[in-house]
Amino acid sequence: MSKTIHFNAFDMNCVGHQSPGLWAHPRDKSWKYKDLDYWQDLARTLESGFFDGIFIADVIGYYDVYKGNNYHAIHQAAQIPVNDPLQLAAPIALATEHLGIGITASTSFEHPYTFARRLATADHHTKGRVGWNIVTSYLESGARNVGQTGLQRHDNRYDIANEYLEVIYKLLEGSWEDGAVVRDRENRVFTLPEKVHEIGHKGRYFDVPGYALTEPSPQRTPVLYQAGASGAGKKFAAEHAECVFVAAQTKTILRNYVADVTARAVAAGRTRDSLKIYNLLTVIVDETDEKAKAKFREYLDYVSYDGSLVFMSGWTGIDFSRYRPDDLVRKIETNAIHSAVESLSEGDPNKRWTIRELAEWGGIGGMGPVIVGSPATVADELQQWVEDTGVDGFNLAYAVTPETFENIVGYLVPELQKRGVYPTEYRPGTLREKLFGRGAFLEAPHPGARYRDIEAVKRSEALRQTGS
Repeated sequence: MSKTIHFNAFDMNCVGHQSPGLWAHPRDKSWKYKDLDYWQDLARTLESGFFDGIFIADVIGYYDVYKGNNYHAIHQAAQIPVNDPLQLAAPIALATEHLGIGITASTSFEHPYTFARRLATADHHTKGRVGWNIVTSYLESGARNVGQTGLQRHDNRYDIANEYLEVIYKLLEGSWEDGAVVRDRENRVFTLPEKVHEIGHKGRYFDVPGYALTEPSPQRTPVLYQAGASGAGKKFAAEHAECVFVAAQTKTILRNYVADVTARAVAAGRTRDSLKIYNLLTVIVDETDEKAKAKFREYLDYVSYDGSLVFMSGWTGIDFSRYRPDDLVRKIETNAIHSAVESLSEGDPNKRWTIRELAEWGGIGGMGPVIVGSPATVADELQQWVEDTGVDGFNLAYAVTPETFENIVGYLVPELQKRGVYPTEYRPGTLREKLFGRGAFLEAPHPGARYRDIEAVKRSEALRQTGS
């Protein structure tokens, strides 16, 4: 039997997300991003289609690489204005019973002590359906606006992220023991102090001596998402991530990525079934191939050329306005998303990109492929991607929202279910249990599990520091 295909909905608390200019389409409702009923209605649609979750992207900062300013980003609503993603977790959870809620937050702009509380609170409020998409950020404008002189170098951001995760693990896994909260009314004891521990973290980037502020949430550490595709990013994903996102434009790039991350995870002591890998994809589906192609042509009329290059310039750190439309994309060392530069310049020897092709490609759905057709046509293509690459599923971007997702749920999901390659029900329990069919908490050999005995961790760190 063919491998089960998994879907996430890829969205952002903003206008347009990854399809610049499509906000002007008469059926697009992304302008309602400020309204909770928009998000709750969308979440119900996704849950009716048995999506694993809604994955909410985020950026701190704005896109100002293209033409050296942010005019076109603001003009075309290229991820600005943008609201906080974490505040959507509770209202989405209230509207649904099973849908996972993946929230993006950066290790570069918020202290792990305060973020641990926000993350645990969301996990409590959703009864364990939250995931955290760990990013290190790539916009210099974000660093400047939080008082930093600029972004740390790319690989150094992952050094910080590794220690950031260590602090999060210590707080959420180790600070409060199971059974610390007893709620003993008769003896007037709510929490047993001897079961709450200072973490005593003193590292290169963070000093966090004390206790976590929250009692353990249903998952302790929410499901860990990560989208790094550079060398440093893949190493980080292999060691920490449970759900890995990639934006591979071709099957060749995706197949190599899946093999690489899998090998790295196994080398780190983990197994292939301990992580799910999703590729970015946009699906335009309708009753027939002809109707789907007509819809796609209609969408293309609204694409913003400048808006597309705003994103591409921001993601790569390369100002594409400096080149002519027919120039080829070349690899340039930048401090942005290394994998984006590498995949476009040298990721597939059979495909070289001109600037014009890049803008057209990125006009709908960002850097992932676009598949257009009837339910049968799209299902055939998705099954081929899975078979050829070993990917577990797809992070589905939209052209027009909620129409793109409604069409997927209405047309594509029934076809995949008929073929026996798509879920027809949710597993019970937390998001981690739904995704992996195991326990609610991180389990060995995942590195986060070792922090549950925080006193043993502190003894080991003390011995290491003294050289014993």
